[in-house]
Amino acid sequence: MGRRGNRLSRLDRRAVLAGAGAMAATAGLAACNQSQVEPDADGRIRLRFATDWRAQAEHGGFYQALASGAYERRGLNVQIIQGGPGVNVPQLLASNAVELGMGSNSFITMNLVAEGAPVKAVAAFFQKDPQVLIAHPDPALQSIADLEGRPFLLADASINAFWVWLKAKYGFTDDQVRKYTFNPAPFLADPRAVQQGYLTSEPYTIRKIAGFEPKVFLLADEGYPSYATMVLAPNAFARDNAAALRSFIAASAEGWRDYIQGDGKAADALIRQANPDMTQDVLDQAREKLKAHGIVDGGDAALYGLGAMTEERWEAFFTVTSEAGVYPPNLDWRQAFTTQYLPGRGRG
Repeated sequence: MGRRGNRLSRLDRRAVLAGAGAMAATAGLAACNQSQVEPDADGRIRLRFATDWRAQAEHGGFYQALASGAYERRGLNVQIIQGGPGVNVPQLLASNAVELGMGSNSFITMNLVAEGAPVKAVAAFFQKDPQVLIAHPDPALQSIADLEGRPFLLADASINAFWVWLKAKYGFTDDQVRKYTFNPAPFLADPRAVQQGYLTSEPYTIRKIAGFEPKVFLLADEGYPSYATMVLAPNAFARDNAAALRSFIAASAEGWRDYIQGDGKAADALIRQANPDMTQDVLDQAREKLKAHGIVDGGDAALYGLGAMTEERWEAFFTVTSEAGVYPPNLDWRQAFTTQYLPGRGRG
């Protein structure tokens, strides 16, 4: 599969792993009784952090913290384990192959809770999930509501993810759904079609292929409550390594601040070293979109600092998904997250 196919397939995997990863990880995480991690020869705490896909701008803050020495200055020896087609973050956590992992969206953590896996989101570095809907240019399209009656090209896993919210909010129906195979050709051939995508990827790809600027609707800007790019930690690890976890989150926040607000070249160099298929033009446009849309420093982060989460946002996510039948109404959704390791919070 080529570069574009691999990159596009991440959209489906981030939802697929939300379910499959939860079930596979439950037994391992439940049995895990993590002791305190040992320092390296220089006295730094070793932490392995697994991302949800191959190195890209969407991971830029973590690579920036690595490149700038933000982790090292806080006594950490951090290794970023990049994801890919064969990587399942919940399974890596369950097998103790990594200490921390990335959660792509709120479904990941909520599904782990539903399966009884003792793991929580401890920080959310994307205040907005970059999930988008893409349409052909049309002056009549001013909001997502204007997509009523149009065919939607959606991956199978998306049906039980953001499509649940779209149906609840806009009254869309399942008979509008067409299968999305990560090939833009059906979308390009039908001027009424709507395609799922990721803010930092598919719109740029379509513009390069088709030569027009597509209409892009960021779900988060119309109320979609999912967080993204979360740090996941097994409960036992967080309990036994609270200081190291707080240091990791603080250093990552510093990295994301510098990547978004400063010069991202050092992080980009590490990203391209880890992922030779990545190109600088893709990194540049993705970083600009993260900045322009407040993905990292908007929302709750503007009030509480980078990585912030609130009970209100998690409750809103649970309410819409449980009312749609995704989760039982008695699920203890508060087990999905904690804010106690965030800088300046100490509660949750």
